[in-house]
Amino acid sequence: MLAHFIYAPPHLSDMQYKLMLKDMQRCEMPRERLLKYGPDALSLSELLAIIIRCGTRDENVLDLSRRILSEFDISQLQDITAGQIKKFKGIKDAKAAQIIAVFEIAKRVSTIRQPFKLKIENAKDVRDYLMPKMKNQKKEHLIGLYLDTRNNLIKEETISIGTLNTSLIHPREIFRSAVTEACASIILVHNHPSGDPAPSKDDITVTKKIISASEIMGIELLDHVIIGNERYVSLKEDGLI
Repeated sequence: MLAHFIYAPPHLSDMQYKLMLKDMQRCEMPRERLLKYGPDALSLSELLAIIIRCGTRDENVLDLSRRILSEFDISQLQDITAGQIKKFKGIKDAKAAQIIAVFEIAKRVSTIRQPFKLKIENAKDVRDYLMPKMKNQKKEHLIGLYLDTRNNLIKEETISIGTLNTSLIHPREIFRSAVTEACASIILVHNHPSGDPAPSKDDITVTKKIISASEIMGIELLDHVIIGNERYVSLKEDGLI
């Protein structure tokens, strides 16, 4: 009954208007399904129909999409030309440009290289990564290396600058980024400006305090590495924690 209340432009015949209304309804179905169920629920022809939007008076948009895909598979559509796609009735300059643009974007995305992920699995990896920039610092810097489940570095953060002791370092400063970045584990690193990486009593006390917090948080503290002048100490490897 609702169709009787929809205005039909006077230049269209009743048959043309019915075909137009039917096609509009069919055209909206894939879009509504995508919004309701997500793109994974749609077939290639439905996804293409959303790009094309509407068919012709003789062919609805889904059938047009199926016909295109019967002649060009998905890999061929990535390199289709305007001339090739415009051979299909109902595909003119605007729709041809839309189709070509979408597949060009997909092609460019596929060529984007993932950024290099630094994997840190032991104290030697930490030394190789941080010693060049930490060995000559005049103040103590405490750095957190936040890792994913595969020990890939997610984030490096300077947590504090100054003498490492229990009054200056609180676990919340360390675990704030751990929670934000949803990391699986942490390695702490700090330098000794004196050049001697031997851990102090405070170094060990602070580390044990952080280990207790890590057990509560469910985020493992893998190690605490101290950087000196071309030397380093791993509290974990030396059995100090």
